[in-house]
Amino acid sequence: QVQLAESGGVLVQPGGSLRLSCVASVSTFSVDVMGWYRQAPGKERELVARATSDGSTNYAESVMGRFTISRDNAKNTVFLQMNSLKPEDTAVYYCNVNGRTWYGARRDYWGQGTQVTVSS
Repeated sequence: QVQLAESGGVLVQPGGSLRLSCVASVSTFSVDVMGWYRQAPGKERELVARATSDGSTNYAESVMGRFTISRDNAKNTVFLQMNSLKPEDTAVYYCNVNGRTWYGARRDYWGQGTQVTVSS
């Protein structure tokens, strides 16, 4: 069982910075990958960034150099530091956790989403 709690979404001006956090409360579950996705109005959900338990990361091309994902494995927490924000970054941001149950089945879990609005 996994429950995700996201925080940090607000209204910010273009060029500003924001930090999203997601804490995963887990029971009999091994977390492998933690990441962030986003969905803008009228668009499909897309990967923003993700980080594996061994420290590997990958990013969407549109956020490379501006966003940084980091993890605290001991606390099952993932962060997304977003700098130089643009209006096109406006979206609902979702935390995602992928891992294995105690009996070996791979599972995906999603947070409820947090709204990020970039506007002057």
